Amino acid sequence: MAKRFAADKYVEGILAGNRVLLSQAITLVESRLPSDQELAHEVMDKVLPHTGNSIRIGITGVPGVGKSTFIETFGTYLIQAQQKKLAVLAIDPTSQRSGGSILGDKTRMELLSMNPQAYIRPSPAGKSLGGVTRSTRESILLCEAAGFDAIIVETVGVGQSETAVHEMVDFFLLLMLAGAGDELQGIKRGIMEMADAIAITKADEQNILKANAAKSEYQNALHLYPVAASGWLPKVSVCSALQNTGLDQIWETITEYLQLTQNNGFFEKKRRDQNLQWMFEAIRQGLEEKFYANPQVKMQLPALKTVVQEGQKSAFAAAAELLKLL
Repeated sequence: MAKRFAADKYVEGILAGNRVLLSQAITLVESRLPSDQELAHEVMDKVLPHTGNSIRIGITGVPGVGKSTFIETFGTYLIQAQQKKLAVLAIDPTSQRSGGSILGDKTRMELLSMNPQAYIRPSPAGKSLGGVTRSTRESILLCEAAGFDAIIVETVGVGQSETAVHEMVDFFLLLMLAGAGDELQGIKRGIMEMADAIAITKADEQNILKANAAKSEYQNALHLYPVAASGWLPKVSVCSALQNTGLDQIWETITEYLQLTQNNGFFEKKRRDQNLQWMFEAIRQGLEEKFYANPQVKMQLPALKTVVQEGQKSAFAAAAELLKLL
């Protein structure tokens, strides 16, 4: 096991912008060892007053949309044109079916990873979505304490992870392709409803007409949804990561959203609600871990699994029997 320091050393290093100690602190929050968790909680409490001063942007998109290329280009734009210090965090749970990880596209952000104003941290392999999201939330706070004022949280694929990311960011950007046929059929309504903006990617010279047509389609579709609690009407734009076009429009949309929601109080309310939500989620996960770690549960679970699989006992009765052990 790697050497552990006292909490104050991590805190001091993080506040000074020390990347090595920041990475080690994130490793602490990812660890499930009770001693590491205790230390991580102490670090988190001490850095908390230094958090909250960033814009948290969630980015998702359909497969093949070029998320990594977009994040690298947009991230570089934020650093160079907007003088931001950027952290990129990934919600990238291991495939539950194959046990394999989907971290390969992180290697494609080579230019951004070499930028001294950027910090890229893939999520750990081998964890459930719940475990990954918990450590990502804490990683956001640690990065803010380290002075990063723009945090991009990236998700892979389409599914549960979109909702998880949406619940930990200020602004949610959905990347879409044009010319793929039946664009509006290819995206779940729920994800469309979560989006604060949609960007049609790969709007290069030969694809610009299709991109603009898709932009009109999406904008019309968004008008059918009820107005969000934020009072914000989602916008659609086109961009090309390869040609560096449309990035300023996306940033302008984000700043407009921030201005509106900070003025009407929604921004602060959402952050407060997220803090509470994180607490209840941590309680739920903690109870689940304690349940499965209980010696009596460990002893009786295998036999109950068998009788439930064979239809000899209902799933609800078996669950109630196990829960009584606590």
